[in-house]
Amino acid sequence: MASKKQIFLPLVVLIGGIGVAGAFSAMKQPPEEKSEQIVHPLVEAEPIVVAPMQLNVDSYGLVKPKYTTELVAQVSGQVIEVSDAFVKGGFVKKGAILARIDPNDYEAALIESEANLARASSALEIEQAQAHVAKKEWQRIKDNANATIPSELYLRKPQLAEKLASFRAAQASVKRAKRNLERTYIKAPYDAIIASRELSLGSVVNPGSKFGELNAISVAEVRLPVADNELQYLVDGGINANVTLTAHVEGKPAQWQGKIVRSEGVIDQRSRMTYLVAQIQHPYSDQRTPLRFGAYLNATINGKILENAAAIPQHLVKDGRIAVLNSDETLSFKALNVVREYNGKTIIDSGVNDGAQLITSALEYPTEGMQLQLNDGTHSVADTQLALKEE
Repeated sequence: MASKKQIFLPLVVLIGGIGVAGAFSAMKQPPEEKSEQIVHPLVEAEPIVVAPMQLNVDSYGLVKPKYTTELVAQVSGQVIEVSDAFVKGGFVKKGAILARIDPNDYEAALIESEANLARASSALEIEQAQAHVAKKEWQRIKDNANATIPSELYLRKPQLAEKLASFRAAQASVKRAKRNLERTYIKAPYDAIIASRELSLGSVVNPGSKFGELNAISVAEVRLPVADNELQYLVDGGINANVTLTAHVEGKPAQWQGKIVRSEGVIDQRSRMTYLVAQIQHPYSDQRTPLRFGAYLNATINGKILENAAAIPQHLVKDGRIAVLNSDETLSFKALNVVREYNGKTIIDSGVNDGAQLITSALEYPTEGMQLQLNDGTHSVADTQLALKEE
């Protein structure tokens, strides 16, 4: 049987432990109550710039000459002369002699025609004198007696008409001979660049034989395809609009100015595009950056001007609205009048004022009047999102 000491000793130790635990518990201070902190979503914003804006239309095309001429022989003979400038890529002035056909036969033909003209002229003068004598004789007879009306043959009118016809035929023959002699010279019809040459010195040609091809360098043209829905941004369908053409010359960017002069008036069956034609004056005038035929160009056609417009990143426009940050840092949605979506931008002409703060941060559940906090650089949007998740 247990003694009293064995029974009361554990009870004393237990009661003592409880007392010590209570004393420590009484000494511990309760935790301070923290004030509730409201964390608003942190956003970034940028001001919207409302200003006049031109709606340009982009296109592309190849440079071609406005005039291209095939040089062909109009008389036959042997080529006895070829100009040093008459080579592919050579530049020639208007009227420059490029080649010459042997003129001997045509010079002889001209001499013969001039001799025939001299004979015809002499015969006409003799016949005119004889007709004058016949008329005087008839006047004398008429004054001395009652004479009948003279015949045409008596007055030598048929003979005179025949000599006059022979004279005119001789004149035409001289003119033809001079023209054929002139055609032995192959001349440039305008300032041009040689596109090709088909014949060489010593070649024998006939009427229709091709000498080569010239491209006029006074005016260049570029056909610019434009989609039908893009024409709405151009004034008068783009006619008379200025166009900026860009390309690379010797690895460096170059720029030229042109003007839309006409529309081809039909829609291309394959591309479904309308073609506008731009002209550039004197494409080869700048020796450093010539606008060469065959070059590929990018084009910007000047379009309509909006007096009050803004360009907003397309991904920030949802259902025709954007989120803006008010002066009291609350969120508002603004309905926009969208004019055009272009190169990742939405062009608008009404709905917001100049300087309005466009919210560029992504918000999970944006609502009208939502309280926000503008990022001033001391916090990041990621920090605020993390704090909101911890709550």
